[in-house]
Amino acid sequence: MELAKKSLDVGLFTNAPEEVSAFWVEKAHVQFDHVLPVTRELRQHRHTLDGAVLKINHAKDPLPPRGEAGYLRLVVASPDVADPQSLVDPDGNELVRWPMGRDGITHWALELATPSVEAFMTFYRDAVGLPVDDAMPCAVACGQSRIVGCVTPDVPGRSDNDVMVRPGLRYSTIQVFDVDAEYARIVRHNPAYGAQEPRTLGKTARIAFIRDPFGNWIELSQRASLTGALPE
Repeated sequence: MELAKKSLDVGLFTNAPEEVSAFWVEKAHVQFDHVLPVTRELRQHRHTLDGAVLKINHAKDPLPPRGEAGYLRLVVASPDVADPQSLVDPDGNELVRWPMGRDGITHWALELATPSVEAFMTFYRDAVGLPVDDAMPCAVACGQSRIVGCVTPDVPGRSDNDVMVRPGLRYSTIQVFDVDAEYARIVRHNPAYGAQEPRTLGKTARIAFIRDPFGNWIELSQRASLTGALPE
């Protein structure tokens, strides 16, 4: 996979954007950038960390219950801690402030549950095409960011995550140069990986969604500001 940006973006949904944003600014040291209207019912509070974006999506209507499957926590490299420090935001999302450089983590790492190392690698290494991070036993690199599998015997089925818009850490975004080619390549590995086919959002981006075998949503994005004009 050819990345158009050196880091992984992370998205969450909430009905309490001010409280959640304040937590991540104070504890993870992300910087508020701007609010992006997505739809009439959804506004995205965008926060940055060395080029990566934490997308705090404010849903106007009450969100459904949290799903059982999904991302576990966001680990953020922090130069001011000597040992890992676990914190929980107002919505119950876990942040781990991680010693800078330990296990090769110098940016952030998104952790998810997987039944085995083999299952994780089959999707993230073989299908998605991200390089293995040799510093950790079950991880791949997305530029300076990491996606880390935590081996958990009783991972919930994908059906628990059919609806992406729920409270919590709900999706990641990989910026690519050709979203149509990347989506087609991944779906060739397994048609079940396809979630939403590519579509264009005005002149801003062309996006698609895939899902891993464990229920996690991943956005593939071809953003014009990174890759140039979008195809007609």
